[in-house]
Amino acid sequence: MLNKKIMNGINHFKTITNHKMLVMKYCFKIGLYKQGLLHDLSKYSWTEFSAGIKYYKGTMSPNAVQKIEQGYSEAWLHHKGRNKHHFEYWIDFGINPTDGLIGMKMPTRYVVEMFIDRMCASKNYRKENYTDRDALDYYNRGKNYCIMHKEAAELLELILNKLADEGEEATLAFIKNKVLK
Repeated sequence: MLNKKIMNGINHFKTITNHKMLVMKYCFKIGLYKQGLLHDLSKYSWTEFSAGIKYYKGTMSPNAVQKIEQGYSEAWLHHKGRNKHHFEYWIDFGINPTDGLIGMKMPTRYVVEMFIDRMCASKNYRKENYTDRDALDYYNRGKNYCIMHKEAAELLELILNKLADEGEEATLAFIKNKVLK
C-alpha cells in the first residue's frame, strides 16, 4: 500500500482538479472563459500543494486544517493574494487612515467567480449530500466576520439566495443575461 503522503498527494490533486474543472464548466456556461481557464492555478504551486499533501482530509480545505494546527495557513495567505475571486484579495487600508482595513470594490466578474467558486466547493466537499442551499448556508455562517465591500456582498448574497430559492439553471441564466450584461 502506498504511504500516507503519496495517497494524500494523489487525493488532494484529484480534489483540486475536480474543483477547478467544475469552476471552469460553470464559468464557460456564463461566458467567463479566461477566468474558467485560470481559476485556482496557484493551488498547483508548491506552497499551496505541499500544504494539501500534509493537511489533506477530504472533507474540508487543507488550508483550514493547517490554520487549526499552526495558527495560520501559509497556503491560504499565498492563495488569497493571487486569486482575485476571493474577497480577501480586495482588503486594503481605506483612503482615510481612520477607516482602517476595508473591503475594496470588486469587479463584477470576480464576484461572479467567487459565487461559482463557493457553489463548486460545496459540490466538491458535500458530494452526494449537496443541495443548492449549501453555498448560502456556508456564507451565512461567516458573513458577519467578513470584510467585504458592500456592493460585492449584496451581489454575492443576491445570487446565493437565487441559487437556494430558484436553482442552478435559473441562477446561471440570471448571471449571464442580467448580472454580466
